[in-house]
Amino acid sequence: MMQGNGHIDGFRSLVAGVLLLGTGVVLGAFGAHGLDENLSPASRAAWQTAVQYQLIHGLAIFVLGAIADRLPAGQIRGHAAFLLGAGCVLFSGSIYWLTLGGPWWLGPVTPLGGVTMIMGWVWVLRWLWLARAQATQPAG
Repeated sequence: MMQGNGHIDGFRSLVAGVLLLGTGVVLGAFGAHGLDENLSPASRAAWQTAVQYQLIHGLAIFVLGAIADRLPAGQIRGHAAFLLGAGCVLFSGSIYWLTLGGPWWLGPVTPLGGVTMIMGWVWVLRWLWLARAQATQPAG
C-alpha cells in the first residue's frame, strides 16, 4: 500500500521478485534453446532445477512484498524475503555457473544456498506466527 510519504510496503521484495522471475524466464529459455547441444542430460536437468527453484522463490518473494501491508512484523518479513532471495541466488546461480563450466569450488555453494532458502521459509513461518499473535492481541 502506498503511504503518504511515497513509501510502498514491501517494495524491495516486489522488485526482487520481479527481477528473479524475469531472469528466470530468460534463463529457462536459454536452457531450452541456447545451451550447448553436447551438454549431458544430467547438466540439462540441473539447469532446469535451478530455473524451477528461481521461479518458485521469485514468486514467493513477490507475494511477500504484495502482502506486506496486510500483516504486521514487517522487519521479519523483510528478513525472510532476503534469505529466500540470497538462497536462490546462491543455489540457482551456482548451478548455472557450474553447468556453464564454472570452477569446481562452486559445488559446495549449492547446498549452502539450499540451506539459506530453508532458513528463509522458517522466517516466513516465524513472520506468520508473530503476525497472528499480534493480530489476536486486544487493542490497547
